Amino acid sequence: MKYLIVSDIHGSLPALDRVLDFYRTQHCDMLLILGDILNYGPRNGLPEGLDPKGIAETLNAMSDEIIAIRGNCDSEVDQMLLDFPILSDYTLVVDNGKRLFLTHGHVYNEDKQPKGRHDVFFYGHTHLWKLERQGEKAVCNTGSVTFPKGGNPPTFATYENGTITVYRLDGEKLESLSI
Repeated sequence: MKYLIVSDIHGSLPALDRVLDFYRTQHCDMLLILGDILNYGPRNGLPEGLDPKGIAETLNAMSDEIIAIRGNCDSEVDQMLLDFPILSDYTLVVDNGKRLFLTHGHVYNEDKQPKGRHDVFFYGHTHLWKLERQGEKAVCNTGSVTFPKGGNPPTFATYENGTITVYRLDGEKLESLSI
């Protein structure tokens, strides 16, 4: 399967539309959302194209292709708008024997990883993309498609056949890592 992993959409429909254009043109099978879907949060400015209802409608139309977890800006009210569950702090996806741990980053993060085996630790929250090997596992922060920090461009990632790739929102490949 080919997964597109995105975090920190923060209510920007234009950013989500660009992610979904890539999702469709690259024939991805599932969208893995690492939280902060609808709400932009009090520390951020207003995102371009703020449209939480539009995001909910867009994602609900493809709800059978989505696995999502809760970010620090997601709430029960957000869940009421969405037709797929978002309130878990983490989930584990197993693909061809590889364990992909998905979380937002505010509960579990690089310094506080969960017990148990996983091959890839995916998170967001910091809005700083990262892709590196740490011992036997890979760590990938997908960054943010709406509010990147540290002078970084908006980013997301894919996972397919043991390879993680980080992309800019415009589709330019930044880095790949095979596990």
